[in-house]
Amino acid sequence: MNQGTCLQDLPVDLEPEKLPRHVAVIMDGNGRWAGRRGLPRIMGHRRGVEALKALLQCSKDWGIEALTAYAFSSENWGRPLEEVNFLMSLFERILRQELQEMVAEDVQIRFVGNLSSLPLSLQAEIKHSMEMTQQNQGIKFTVATNYGGRQEIVHACQAIASQVQKGLLKPEEINEGLFEQYLYTAGISHPDLLIRTSGEMRISNFLLWQMAYSEIYVTETFWPDFNRSEFHRALFAYQKRQRRFGKI
Repeated sequence: MNQGTCLQDLPVDLEPEKLPRHVAVIMDGNGRWAGRRGLPRIMGHRRGVEALKALLQCSKDWGIEALTAYAFSSENWGRPLEEVNFLMSLFERILRQELQEMVAEDVQIRFVGNLSSLPLSLQAEIKHSMEMTQQNQGIKFTVATNYGGRQEIVHACQAIASQVQKGLLKPEEINEGLFEQYLYTAGISHPDLLIRTSGEMRISNFLLWQMAYSEIYVTETFWPDFNRSEFHRALFAYQKRQRRFGKI
C-alpha cells in the first residue's frame, strides 16, 4: 500500500457523499482466468490475491469504510485437495508477509466463518493478525474464510436456543438486533454494495442475512482482472441506484 493517498484520487464523476460505506466482493473467476491462459489454477489464485490487495488500497484511497471479501466458502472444501492445500498455505503466507504493512496502513483485519476447522497454523496467524490490528481505524477489512451464510444462521440459532434453554433469554426477547449479535459478523455493518465478478448471477451462500437490501453489481470481468477502472464502474453504477429499503 502507498501511504498518503486519500480522497484526492477519487474520480471526478463519483460523489463522495454517495459512496457505499461497506463494499462486499465475491471474487469469482480465478480458475477460469488461469485456464484461458493455459496456466494452472493456482496461478489464478495468486493473481487474485494481487487484485484483492489493489482493491483494498483503492477502497482506502477513495474513502470506503469497510471491505469484505469472500475468500473461501464452506463448500470449497470439495475442490481438489491440492488446490485446497495451496489456498490454505497461501492465506497463511500472505498474512505473514502483509501484516506489518496492514498495521502501518491502519487496516483493521477481521476473519469470519467457522475458523476452528482451518489448519492450526493458519488459525494462529489469523488470531495474531486480528490482535495486531484490532485498534486500527483506516478501513475495516473482513475476510470470510470457511464461511457459509446458511451455516452462520444455523450457528446463531443454536447459540440463541442454548441461551433460552439455560433460562438466560426469553423467546419474546429475540428480535433482529439480538439475532445479529450471534452472527459471525456481529459488530460489522451490512454491505451497501455487493460486487460479483465473472458474470455469475448468484450470491453463492454469502452474507444471506446481511445482504437483505444490498445493491448488487455483476461484471463479466474475471477477478484477477478487476482493477481500479472496474471498481470505478461499479461505484458509478451504484451511485445511479435509488435505495428505498422496501419503502417508496
